[in-house]
Amino acid sequence: MKIASIILLFLFFSACKSPEARYPVSQNSGSYIDESVERNKEMIAEEEDYIKQVMGKNPDTEYLTSADGFWYYYNKKSTDSLNNRTPEFGDVVVFDYSISTIEGDPIYGEGEKATREYAIDKEKLFTGLRQGLKLMKEGETVTFLFPSHKAFGYYGDKNKIGSNVPITAKVTLHSIKKEEINNETNNEN
Repeated sequence: MKIASIILLFLFFSACKSPEARYPVSQNSGSYIDESVERNKEMIAEEEDYIKQVMGKNPDTEYLTSADGFWYYYNKKSTDSLNNRTPEFGDVVVFDYSISTIEGDPIYGEGEKATREYAIDKEKLFTGLRQGLKLMKEGETVTFLFPSHKAFGYYGDKNKIGSNVPITAKVTLHSIKKEEINNETNNEN
């Protein structure tokens, strides 16, 4: 009985031991991440150089550079001095667009992408188009040249646009509806 009590006491105290941290078998220095960052920087630089070469082949077109890292030009610019409003957060815009390669080969032709309603920054849309719409005024048509990281990136669109493909998007903004803010007031009588 004494031996059983000792064994039970030993098991009791060993079971009450606090858990020890487990350390990884191997540690990475982060060099993989650093290499990945360098590869991405090089890829972006190559894409931007290529886009600039394509723009250089069209000297009659006035390309503008956005602060967000893409280029664009106006196919149809608004001349209405009263129409100087661009969409803001929450505004609902109606637009349609087509997508081509940087060289101009159609990927999604005009009419292939349906006219779309979009609430600015409240719905999913690829980064470049989301930022590009904010530069437009009602009735304008703009062609955007997006590096792949502003378009569909590494994954593509899982249909016609592959991995890391820079694109051109021709966008027509039909209308901008200001976000309606619901102000509920209490009318006490």
